[in-house]
Amino acid sequence: MKQLVHKLYARGELSKVELVDLLEHMDVETRNELFRLARLRREQAYGDKVYLRGLIEFSSYCRRNCLYCGLRAGNREAERYRLSPEEILECCREGYELGFRTFVLQSGEDPWYTADLLASLIRDIKGEFPDAAITLSIGEREADTYRLLYEAGADRFLMRHETASRRLYQELHPSMSFDHRRQCLETLQSIGYQVGAGFMVGLPGQTAEDLAEDLIYLLALNPDMIGIGPFIPHDKTPLAQAKAGSLEDTLVMVALARLFLPEALIPATTALGTLHPQGRELALKAGANVVMPNLSPVAVRKKYALYNNKICTGDESAQCRHCLELRIEAAGFSVDMGRGDSLKALASRHHA
Repeated sequence: MKQLVHKLYARGELSKVELVDLLEHMDVETRNELFRLARLRREQAYGDKVYLRGLIEFSSYCRRNCLYCGLRAGNREAERYRLSPEEILECCREGYELGFRTFVLQSGEDPWYTADLLASLIRDIKGEFPDAAITLSIGEREADTYRLLYEAGADRFLMRHETASRRLYQELHPSMSFDHRRQCLETLQSIGYQVGAGFMVGLPGQTAEDLAEDLIYLLALNPDMIGIGPFIPHDKTPLAQAKAGSLEDTLVMVALARLFLPEALIPATTALGTLHPQGRELALKAGANVVMPNLSPVAVRKKYALYNNKICTGDESAQCRHCLELRIEAAGFSVDMGRGDSLKALASRHHA
């Protein structure tokens, strides 16, 4: 199987048949070689830099009912909260003081935050911090809203495609559209956002073919960012009894994503840190190059419970930036607190 990994490193892609073959016959030796080459590829693109982003989870209300998510509308026991625009701005101020130059504003799909309210908030953040990047992760909205928020100053937009399998997508997302999700990502790109897509690993019913399709879809989409995390069940959802995705399988997908898209920004996700105390460091060693510490007010962190046992008090918090820096440096990397634009975005700016 190692020859397939070498072929991928040399060519930047594999066929679906080859990918499925690789995923189904992944032994320890092949996996270690995959991680080694993914790390090499990431170093060629970004050196040893790890970009830090300040994450602000500003609303746990959601109108959707995704089967895996603790914030689903059907979870009557979820503790809901909303941060006011002023509270969000205060989180940004604190983050800016700590050195952060990218703020990721994330929420459930919450219509309480109208397009105008969000546009006004973005203008306020940019007014105070013109040198900071704003990333939105707020789900599906009208194209006009996406345009308005971009014009207000939003730079990036994260929206995982969740799975490239139509069958799986429809099973997991009642009353949502597989095609509309993809359309949103294309719309965001055409408006000018740096766009992040991504998927979960270890979903109930997910096959090696499905995971191969995720990589093939990402290669075609060519996003700036790729978020990959393990499925972790939440006990107040229909998938409460399902088995979680594994650390190893997720790391394999992170490494493959790096080899397919060498210039992407790939976070070492909080969910990996939940599965294993060294989960995020292991992801950095397998090709990831972003960490997103939490800037949300401590009082609300536990309420943004996407899955069980989400780490939310220790050194994933932005206030403990120093501990996180020490961990990242101990793993052999250096922290970069700049905006950390993707190489793709920087290249298009030079050509513009």
